Amino acid sequence: MSLELSLTGRIALVTGASRGIGRAVALALGRAGARVMVAAGTARARAEATASEVRAAGAEASVVTGDLAGVRTPEAYVAACRRAFGGLDILVNNAGIWEEAAIADVTPEALERTLAVNLKAALLLCRHAAPLLAASGAGRIVNVSSTASLLGEPLHSVYAASKGALDAMTRSLAVELGPSGITVNSVAPGWTATDMVEDELETEAGRALVASIPLRKIATAGDVALAVAFLASDWAGHINGVVLPVEGGYRLRR
Repeated sequence: MSLELSLTGRIALVTGASRGIGRAVALALGRAGARVMVAAGTARARAEATASEVRAAGAEASVVTGDLAGVRTPEAYVAACRRAFGGLDILVNNAGIWEEAAIADVTPEALERTLAVNLKAALLLCRHAAPLLAASGAGRIVNVSSTASLLGEPLHSVYAASKGALDAMTRSLAVELGPSGITVNSVAPGWTATDMVEDELETEAGRALVASIPLRKIATAGDVALAVAFLASDWAGHINGVVLPVEGGYRLRR
């Protein structure tokens, strides 16, 4: 067995790849040798910038955009990957939205928006990608969840519900798709240094939160990307249906 994590010859589709964790994942997979479809909502320029960085790392990359809240977008993403690269070996469901709100302020519209992107789109992407992943012979699905699905925290009920459902979907599909040679796992980041949370981390409460993490720091997007790359590789060929926290011991602090 090779001790080098290599994805040479593999084809990956990464959603939400124009920034943050998704961008870091696209770069990590490209650096490991994968050809990468950089998928994003409407941020075409940022997605093209990510693709350029993947190419600079020596890998092929292409771009597809479209609002994942649309029911036809997941199928379009997979079709674009098939046209550009001829197949698919790795699906990374990273795209997600987070709208903090007290339960008294949650609206049906906010609930629908969050579930449409964080859960429904991921499920439909799995549905449309499954035949290509099965044909791969070593298909990988990695869902980017959150420690919000594992912990109770105020103001995160809608987001936590979407990510908890994503982890439940992961376990179900691991059993369903395993016989086709497809592994399905989740990576659950804790607080991660992205533009989604940078303002909150500058508050007194945010600084206290960081101080409560056993490692006394939050994850970088690269930390999460390395966990995704591991689960997408042959190193994780017999790991299926797990939720891998990447949070520096945050769950253990209480």
